[in-house]
Amino acid sequence: MYPLAALDLLEYQGKQLFAGHGVPVTEGRVADTVEDAVAAAEEIGYPCVIKAQVQIGGRGKAGGIKVAEDRGQAEEHAKAILGMDIRGPRGEGPFTVHQVWVEGASEIEAEYYASIILDRSAKKLLAMLSTMGGMNVEEIAEKDPDALIRRHVEPSEGFGVEQASALVADAGVPEEYREKTAEALVKLYTAFNESDATLIEVNPLVVTKSGDVIALDAKVTIDNSALYRHEDLADLEEGFIEDEQERMAKEKGLTYVKLDGDIGILGNGAGLCMSTLDVVAQAGGDPANFLDAGGGSKAEAIIDALTVITSDEKVRAILFNIFGGITRGDEIAKGIIEASDQIDLKVPFVVRLDGTNSEEGLGLLADADLPDLHVEKTMLGAAEKVVELAGTA
Repeated sequence: MYPLAALDLLEYQGKQLFAGHGVPVTEGRVADTVEDAVAAAEEIGYPCVIKAQVQIGGRGKAGGIKVAEDRGQAEEHAKAILGMDIRGPRGEGPFTVHQVWVEGASEIEAEYYASIILDRSAKKLLAMLSTMGGMNVEEIAEKDPDALIRRHVEPSEGFGVEQASALVADAGVPEEYREKTAEALVKLYTAFNESDATLIEVNPLVVTKSGDVIALDAKVTIDNSALYRHEDLADLEEGFIEDEQERMAKEKGLTYVKLDGDIGILGNGAGLCMSTLDVVAQAGGDPANFLDAGGGSKAEAIIDALTVITSDEKVRAILFNIFGGITRGDEIAKGIIEASDQIDLKVPFVVRLDGTNSEEGLGLLADADLPDLHVEKTMLGAAEKVVELAGTA
């Protein structure tokens, strides 16, 4: 697992984004208490649907989506869903439900699957459509590969009514629904571009009994590096961070991802950090985190990084893997020494220091003679040592 380079919106946030670009969506209200959910249901009317708001698929199968026919059922379902833990179809999570989306029930005539993604290998956007909606894309592809129609978007052409209409026809959408389906796809494409998304997925995109085409779900991923252009979306990110260490790292401006192991990892540069995770795993260890202190790391950044790593009670040993370019080895060493004075590290740590001013840094560490500090020359040697120390800690 590597640091997230994207912001995943909750369903209701995705629908708000869609509505802002003219994509038809169901009317609804978000609620974080049972009382608010019932009030929303009373305002919207019955039947209504109460939907768990978590960043994972498979909510319906997990009991996170319920239809309420009256006030009593609305209260019953809201009580059951709020606070429940939902795991994804591949065991992801658990994700705790803190909010529900209450929307009017739809009379569905047909369900489609629609998505627009950034195809990095082709360096183009990829639009997909299937008339076999209501299941995930893997199931569609497995059940009938020809049912999922894919079309790359040529940058010189864009994705207008002409391109969308061709995709809709190739997917086998009935004639009477093609125009509105194509219009919805064009608006989804506009939302994708204007929000700097890397994925927009609607499953299902439904045709109602009255012939309207509505986005009944919304899965949206926004490129983190573009959030500075979208202050309204950037403000959402903080509310998604539930883990204590990840929240602390966010406040300190560190790139950090919590993992399940017991070996703290600190490196400079995403590539080196990812390699370190792999080498620790190769040595038989289990990383507790990914933490990239960044290029040009100063002593203060090292102190902040160690504060975050050591706040995780599962960490039994820490590995510093630093290759100096912009980053200076003597600054790293000063950070380690200062951190040992300010923080009760409690656990052994291994340092592999190479590159710019590495000799000066190693000299400072030798002079400091810190307890439980071990220096290794190679990445593999450092990984093997930290795994050994974690096993005996």
